[in-house]
Amino acid sequence: MVTRLSNFFLRTLREDPSDAEVTSHRLLVRAGYIRRAAPGIFTWLPLGLRVKAKIEGIIRDEMAAAGAFEVHFPALLPRDPYEQSGRWTSYGDGIFRLEDRKGADYLLAPTHEEMFTLLVKDLYSSYKDLPLTIFQIQDKYRDEARPRAGLLRGREFTMKDAYSFDHTDEGLETSYMSQRDAYERIFQRLGLEYVIVAADNGLMGGARSEEFLHPIAVGEDTFVRSAGGYAANVEAFTTVVPEPVPFDEAGAPVIFDSPDTPTIDTLVAHSNAVLPAPAGGAYTAADTLKNVVLALTHLDGTRELVVVGLPGDREIDDKRAEVAFAPAAVEPATPEDFERHPLLVKGYIGPWSPEGAVLGEESATGIRYLLDPRVVAGTSWITGANIDQKHAHSVTAGRDFFADGVVEVSNVVAGDPAPDGSGPVELARGMEIGHVFQLGRFFAETLGLKVLDENGKLVTVTMGSYGIGVTRILAILAELNNDEKGLVWPASIAPFDVHVVAAGRDQAAFDVAEAVSAQLEAGGLDVLYDDRPKVSPGVKFGDAELVGVPQIVIVGRGAADGQVELWDRRSGEREVLPVADAVAKLTAH
Repeated sequence: MVTRLSNFFLRTLREDPSDAEVTSHRLLVRAGYIRRAAPGIFTWLPLGLRVKAKIEGIIRDEMAAAGAFEVHFPALLPRDPYEQSGRWTSYGDGIFRLEDRKGADYLLAPTHEEMFTLLVKDLYSSYKDLPLTIFQIQDKYRDEARPRAGLLRGREFTMKDAYSFDHTDEGLETSYMSQRDAYERIFQRLGLEYVIVAADNGLMGGARSEEFLHPIAVGEDTFVRSAGGYAANVEAFTTVVPEPVPFDEAGAPVIFDSPDTPTIDTLVAHSNAVLPAPAGGAYTAADTLKNVVLALTHLDGTRELVVVGLPGDREIDDKRAEVAFAPAAVEPATPEDFERHPLLVKGYIGPWSPEGAVLGEESATGIRYLLDPRVVAGTSWITGANIDQKHAHSVTAGRDFFADGVVEVSNVVAGDPAPDGSGPVELARGMEIGHVFQLGRFFAETLGLKVLDENGKLVTVTMGSYGIGVTRILAILAELNNDEKGLVWPASIAPFDVHVVAAGRDQAAFDVAEAVSAQLEAGGLDVLYDDRPKVSPGVKFGDAELVGVPQIVIVGRGAADGQVELWDRRSGEREVLPVADAVAKLTAH
């Protein structure tokens, strides 16, 4: 049936919404695809649902081709499975928890690993039932502290999540590659550029984890890649560790006055003014050892301070720190933290003091001390002396100070060597659109999912996890497919195939537009017909440009002569054709 704009539920806006930060948010609201209900929560309107359904259709096609079966779980879930897995607590403030009238605890599902695992446990008991891959397309809920950018980061969003179940590691590898290949086909059909990057395995471990990132300026993720083919998100990047340096002839540490030098820049300038020049001619930030105090809040609520030593030309990367110290929450130490630890002399912290901390003893500050991998034995540093207004030079790692461990929290910079030896890396911004993960046996072990193997022995099932952000992909496609006038959807996901506009003021235009719409619909096309009788052609054209259907048929002054204008929004080409030729051209695609 032809959809008529005169009675279609659509209202476009002439002004941008005040809270829109990115192009996709602005245009999806203005064109009548979504409406804001609350921060990070949107109402879906008919146009938006049509595009969303097209994306979901492509995903379903490729999931079926990969042998996966669709299920559908509730979004409102009981506490118990998440208590068993430990995630009722480990999610912290990131999930929505609620109680029913009887006081029972529930949550709005942020993800469904537990439910998938328990479903298979309930129904399958033999290796003969495996391999199995099941998936759903379902809304998820996460209590984002700062929802932003419209659909790109919200509190309610739609995901496709799939899980594979195998009884051997070899089977998991096969299932994993099947889903990975399906993801490539999905993104290729959607016309989305992607980079597959190594990702952090997270708390649950697992043998392999990869993200599909779409390179885009508004992306929240930073990833690195080398010309030689290495690619990883910054959380998964591992530093190439330098070789230790002999320090048999290194000079002893020397404390020197350094008034008003609490920052690396002021310390470098002062060192070049008062210390003998180094072999390189001048000190730089790379010659200093920065010591950053972080506060970790553990799941039991306890607060711990750690000091991280890293070269002065590096900064703490918040995402890498979050991964390194998970599941603890990480933040910079507060003034109150410093007050409670008098050995921390702010701006002058170091791993060594005249009294000295030696191997096996407590650190100079009395706080757990961790080092960047670049700070290897024999390297010599200018660093704080743990005395107000004083620093020390020639403080040598492995001789004058030792660490309680090594931690990967410093930022990655362009030119750092790739860990696989494929050359220096460059940095780029991207948005995660998919994630494939060899989950392993964490959930199966925790929830008791076992099957009998070929020998009649109970074995724990191994799982894979595969996610695609449906609503995020829709936003990215809107971000990529627009011009100064509005959206310009690819044909594969457009809400309609053709937008017919009756632009003339006489009845002939409406009669021809009616006939053209019927013929196009009979030819198998989904047609939106702007039949509004008292709306000016200018308003109709503006709405057509804003809504973004890629093919527009304008029925105007040439209608009486049987002529219409075809307007290809993607190429910008416009041509006048007889009605029959226009219909034939459009239905031939």
